[in-house]
Amino acid sequence: MVAAHVALFVTAGWPRRPRNIPVAVEVGALAGLAAAECLRLSVIHTLGQSWNVTAHVSPATQVITSGPYRWLRHPNYTAVALEFVCLPVAVGAIQEAVWLSIADAMVLWPRIRAEEALLDRLPGYREAFHGVPRFVPRRGRRTQKPESDSQSRGVSFPKPQ
Repeated sequence: MVAAHVALFVTAGWPRRPRNIPVAVEVGALAGLAAAECLRLSVIHTLGQSWNVTAHVSPATQVITSGPYRWLRHPNYTAVALEFVCLPVAVGAIQEAVWLSIADAMVLWPRIRAEEALLDRLPGYREAFHGVPRFVPRRGRRTQKPESDSQSRGVSFPKPQ
């Protein structure tokens, strides 16, 4: 993971011949990069002290269904994927964006599977995120509030009558 990020930033900062990319593409890539950073900050804010850079899930972790987790199971990985596409494109490194995105996917795939296996052990996780997309939000799809006491930040929801 670290090597992929180092390659990303080296690619973005490496001097290269000017590549003529349309201004609209450059602006779009910068907007995507800004969106990725906003999404990451939202994840960090939502998770609070539970946020970490490792695939670590404490047994005391509470299921969070607010913030970007209303629409995605893994919004932080969505932000990372956006970075790997948008940063190289913003500097005209289109081909590198493709290769770096493939490398990122190869690194993240086993990590996400391992993290989901850990999250599945948390009470209420499967119920809360049943049918919620991993990375790309779908219109109208949000997490489900568990029918029993929620694990989300200790908030209890009334049982349906």
